[in-house]
Amino acid sequence: QVQLVESGGGLVQAGASLRLSCVSSRRTFSNNGVGWFRQAPGKERDFVAGISWNGGSVLYANSTEGRFTISRDRNTVYLQMNSLKPEDTAVYYCASFRGPYASRTMGPQYWGQGTQVTVST
Repeated sequence: QVQLVESGGGLVQAGASLRLSCVSSRRTFSNNGVGWFRQAPGKERDFVAGISWNGGSVLYANSTEGRFTISRDRNTVYLQMNSLKPEDTAVYYCASFRGPYASRTMGPQYWGQGTQVTVST
């Protein structure tokens, strides 16, 4: 069953912005940490950003270089991506964790099916 649903991906030029959204049908979604991950063809799935249950704590991968911002309200988690680069091209996945905080090392409990982000030169 689909636990999370991502949206907002697309094809853009370098330097453009996109805002990804993640929603869940689970009532406990607002109690869990949530993360964004991405996977480019032939590469590992990497952590991008994470946010705690109440939005009070955030984590970012170094590769975001200050260009990305994660945020949330009760039902939706967002990833604002600015100054996009071709290297950002990947399928972006939303995932919820078992506890109230996102983690770089612990695996999430539930995954979405991904949304494609393509950045052209």
